[in-house]
Amino acid sequence: MKIDQTILERKGARKAEDIPAEVLKLLNAGKIESVNLTEWLATDQLKVLKVLLKELKKEKLFPSFEKAVLSQKKISANNNTRVIGEEFGKIIDDEKIKTAISSHSSDAVRCWACWAISRGDHPVKKLATLIKPFAGDPHFGVLEVVIFASKDKFAADLEKSIAVLSKWTSSKDENVRRFVAEALRPIGVWTKKIAAFQEKPALGLPLLEPLNSDPSKYVQNSVANWLNDASKSNPEWVQKICDKWAKDSDSKETAYIVKRALRTINK
Repeated sequence: MKIDQTILERKGARKAEDIPAEVLKLLNAGKIESVNLTEWLATDQLKVLKVLLKELKKEKLFPSFEKAVLSQKKISANNNTRVIGEEFGKIIDDEKIKTAISSHSSDAVRCWACWAISRGDHPVKKLATLIKPFAGDPHFGVLEVVIFASKDKFAADLEKSIAVLSKWTSSKDENVRRFVAEALRPIGVWTKKIAAFQEKPALGLPLLEPLNSDPSKYVQNSVANWLNDASKSNPEWVQKICDKWAKDSDSKETAYIVKRALRTINK
């Protein structure tokens, strides 16, 4: 299906009611990606699901997916993403399904894949291999959802996770490097706290030190946010690390990270 170039290059409406009908139709058919949060929230995931299951010739599964979505105490875009993804997790061993949802043109479907894959009982190294493509996905929504979906699994085996993810700090992809710092933040956003990092933040240095002068502002913000999280429970340690980094590096990137990391301490 050929999509008009003006649709592909759109900036996206600021309000849901301003989304053009043709754009919303294509979003709900899974033919295009959302380009901003407004579109992401406006996408009807059950409509996307119905189209996808038809493509996969699995229409008979739709009622069970729909029941899971509608049975939630609180229905929201984030919750729908998780529930649908976890339902796919029950059938993710089917390689055709796994491939279809992992490489789909719709960001909503790839978000489901993050949850589907993370639902499995994978050892840390295997889980990291499986979710790495999503950690490097170019879409803003997938980059956030893959963190929501995998954080608890990585946090449950912190020592191995640090050993595996620290190797990603040398990735050429800034999204992958950003994942290293963001996925295991001590507090994070809309995720569970990691008590071990709150108590002993030094455990996280293998994830942070290789990135303490990263050229990407996206990565810099995540490193700084990690340290700012840690400053809520260990301000002295964060101050000490920031002083050391500032002394060892005169780069503007390190200076930015340090300033942002100390924003709570210096409030």
